Amino acid sequence: MTERLLQYIWQFQQYNHSQLTTLESELLQVSHPGSFNTNQGPDFLDAKIRINNTTWAGSIELHLLSSHWKVHGHSNDHHYNNVILHVVWVHDTELHLPFSTLELQHRVPKWLLQQYQALMQNPGFIPCENRIQTIQELIWVSWKTRLLVERMMDKTAHIVTWLQENKFHWEATLWWLMARNFGAVVNSDAFEQIARSIPLSILSKHKHQINQVEALLFGQAGLLQGNFEEHYPIMLQKEYRFLMKKYSLQKPKVNIKMLRMRPSNFPTVRLAQLAMLVHQSAHLFSKFIDLSDLQEVKQLLEVTANDYWHVHYVFDNPAKFNEKKLGSQMINHILINTLVPICFAYGDHQQNSQLKEKAMHWLQQLPAEKNSICRGYELLGIANHSAFDSQALLQLNQQYCQKKRCLDCSIGNKLLSAQ
Repeated sequence: MTERLLQYIWQFQQYNHSQLTTLESELLQVSHPGSFNTNQGPDFLDAKIRINNTTWAGSIELHLLSSHWKVHGHSNDHHYNNVILHVVWVHDTELHLPFSTLELQHRVPKWLLQQYQALMQNPGFIPCENRIQTIQELIWVSWKTRLLVERMMDKTAHIVTWLQENKFHWEATLWWLMARNFGAVVNSDAFEQIARSIPLSILSKHKHQINQVEALLFGQAGLLQGNFEEHYPIMLQKEYRFLMKKYSLQKPKVNIKMLRMRPSNFPTVRLAQLAMLVHQSAHLFSKFIDLSDLQEVKQLLEVTANDYWHVHYVFDNPAKFNEKKLGSQMINHILINTLVPICFAYGDHQQNSQLKEKAMHWLQQLPAEKNSICRGYELLGIANHSAFDSQALLQLNQQYCQKKRCLDCSIGNKLLSAQ
């Protein structure tokens, strides 16, 4: 038994109510178990019970052992002044509290405890993989929607932290987030630091000259050091030295990684494409917030690196011609991880439900992400038809399945309540 399982049992009243009596031999009726409290204070608030002929309203505190009330010092904590019932798994000591105590260890069905133990001890991909196929699609639809909103709110909290750093400059925040996701997983931190090291006001002054934008990005990435043979990197190097001195730029300490990457995903190519996006766009945040058509939003991201990169993947190393156009897969990645979250965050900040709904609708229109986590759920028969699904499944795996938070999961709740 764990305290969280005991809370679950009380919250969903998963125990035998027949002839319910307190340890003080009083008749007990539970009209309402209360609302689960995740903040400081008793476990359940606003409960309503009847003891003998008296109705009580207030808080309920749960412990595995009665003695934990004293161990936790609740008698000296004003948050517990409104407690009307102490619910325990095992009554191990007399405390003489001014309210009644209910012991549950002999009232909980063994099958529930066995099912919970089976979930916790399952070493597979997810705890419930052996029974998840029994869950009806209607339950999945509702749970995925809640998971997605939860994921968007988690991302919103992260974006708000950035906004607080830059005095709620939405364009600058989009720039940081865009750069981070151009770096993908391997170079996301490095690309973010590069973006943060170049004020958006400086980029705006030089955005009309693609070579100057590239000089700033490649220079701050530490990729313009050393001796070059080709004219283009030599020219970028000179531009960067001038701009660095002019704006007193501080070069961030970043480690750009290129090992085990496909050439088309090299950070040099991604920086060149990011530079072109800056070059071709003006007030990108304002533009995309005003758009509703997803295809129009995608068009804003359809950029191609300048001609030098058509025959290069890195400086001073000519390669076969290959136009370095930002591919559909990368565009979808940017939409899912950059534009959708910041649209949702802006809608939440402005209390504009239409913007939040637009962000969710875009996810329904975008193809599902393909990764090992989503494939794992697909193999178990869980639908993954759109980015709406895949983002919900990622949230489920990261925040619930990996942490074995089955008691907080709608799927886990349903399985535990079924005999």
